Amino acid sequence: MKKNINVNLSDMAHGAVQAKLNRAMEQVVKNILDPNTDATKKRKITLNLTITPAETRDSFALATQVKTTLVPEVEVPATVLVGKSSDGKLVANELKSGTAGQEYFDPEDSTLKDDKGNPIEDQKSTVIDLQKQKKAGK
Repeated sequence: MKKNINVNLSDMAHGAVQAKLNRAMEQVVKNILDPNTDATKKRKITLNLTITPAETRDSFALATQVKTTLVPEVEVPATVLVGKSSDGKLVANELKSGTAGQEYFDPEDSTLKDDKGNPIEDQKSTVIDLQKQKKAGK
């Protein structure tokens, strides 16, 4: 049985409309699989068909546009300490330890670092042996 309206989007423009839709779907799937995006937020593909009839009313031009609405990457928080150095220059460093002045062990390389992420070279000078002080009567 022959259709009265025989407009198949998959075949239109030698398959270009379907190719656009396939690329959009690929972008959406890539965005869903990206671990830096929210897994459960909705993504959207919009197919716009703009129809411009001829003045004679015997044909129309069909323009297609495919748009994707993806989920942006999630925010990554950071705290930056700001101030002035002893010579008056502006300084800014990311706070890596969680608290200003606090040292921490970096899980990436298992080294002791200051609050800005700089390795602490001489660890023995900062370690206080409380047992030794107690035995010495201090």
